[in-house]
Amino acid sequence: MKTLILSLLLTFLPISIAAEWLHWDASIIFLTAAIAIIPLAAWMGTATEELAVVVGPTLGGLLNATFGNATELIIALIALRAGLIEVVKASITGSIISNLLLVMGFSMFLGGIRYKSQNFQPVIARLNASVMNLATVAILVPTAVVATSHGIPELTIQKLSSIVAVILIIVYGLTLLFSMKTHAYLCDVGEAENELESGEAGESPNPWLWSGVLLLCTLAVAYESELLVGSLELATESLGFTPLFTGVILVPIIGNAAEHATAVTVAMKNKMDLSMAVAMGSSLQIALFVGPVLVLAGWLFGQPMDLNFNPFELVAVVVAVVLANSVSSDGRSDWLEGVLLLATYLVVSVAFFYHPV
Repeated sequence: MKTLILSLLLTFLPISIAAEWLHWDASIIFLTAAIAIIPLAAWMGTATEELAVVVGPTLGGLLNATFGNATELIIALIALRAGLIEVVKASITGSIISNLLLVMGFSMFLGGIRYKSQNFQPVIARLNASVMNLATVAILVPTAVVATSHGIPELTIQKLSSIVAVILIIVYGLTLLFSMKTHAYLCDVGEAENELESGEAGESPNPWLWSGVLLLCTLAVAYESELLVGSLELATESLGFTPLFTGVILVPIIGNAAEHATAVTVAMKNKMDLSMAVAMGSSLQIALFVGPVLVLAGWLFGQPMDLNFNPFELVAVVVAVVLANSVSSDGRSDWLEGVLLLATYLVVSVAFFYHPV
C-alpha cells in the first residue's frame, strides 16, 4: 500500500517539470513540486536505512544522522542562496515545532487509540530533553542580545551566531559519539527494532542499488527544491500565505512528510521507542546540525544568515519544548497526551497564519 501511494505521488515529478517548462501558474508549480518531494524523501529514507544495514550500526547511525533531514537541508540551502532568509529561519523553528508537537502528537494519539498505554525509555527521553533545552537556549541568546541592545551591528550578530553554530555542531558530534559508541547500549531497543524490520525480507540489501537510489533521489530533490523555492514567493502570495507561515508550517511538513509518516506508523505498531527516536532525533538534528550549517553556509553564499529569530517563533519553540519534555519525561504515553500536543500545534499554526509579516 505504501509503495503504491509513493508511486502515485511520484507522478507529480514530471507534472512539476512540465509546469515549469510550460510556464504554468506559480501556485501550480509550487504545489506539484511540494508533492513530488514527499515520495523522493521517502525513498531517500528507505535507501539510507537499507545502506545502514550493510555498513553496520556505527556507520549506519552516522548515515541515518547525516541524511535524516537531507531533504529539508537541501530546500533550506536553495532558499538561502535565493536570499529567502526569513523563510529559512522560519523553517528551522518550524521543524522543531512540527516534530515535537505534530509528529509526536499524532504518534501518541494514534498509537494510544490502538494501545491503552505505550512505554518508551525514560532515560533517553530525559537525555534528549536536556540536549533540546541546550539547543533552545543557544538559539534564544542571539535574539536576546538584539532585544536588549541598541544599534548593535549586524556583523556582530552574524559573528555571535557563527560561534554559537560551531558550538552546537560540536555538541551534535558529541551526541552521536554518545549514542553510537560510549553509551550505545541505551539505544539497543530502537536499533533492534530497526534490524528486525530490515531483516524481515531475509535478504541482504544491494549497496550499489540503494546508493544509486540515494544519489538519484538527492539530485531529484535538489531540482524540485529549485522549482519550489523559485515559485515560493508568487505562489504563497496568491494562496494568501505569509513568508512566516510558509516557513514555519508548510516547508517543514513538505520536507519531513516521509519521516513523519514513519514515526506514526511505528507508533501504531507499539514501537514507541523508535517513534520517539524519530521525532526527538529529528528535532535535535535540526537544532544542533541543520540550523548551524545554514548559518555557516550564509557566509559562503554571501547571505547574512544569523540566529536572530522572530520573537514569536521562539515563544512557540519554547512552548513546544516544554510541553514535549513534560509529556515524555515519565516514559509512557496515551491518546490524551497526543491530543494535547496536537491541540497546541493547531493553536500555534493558527497564530502563525494570522501573524502579520
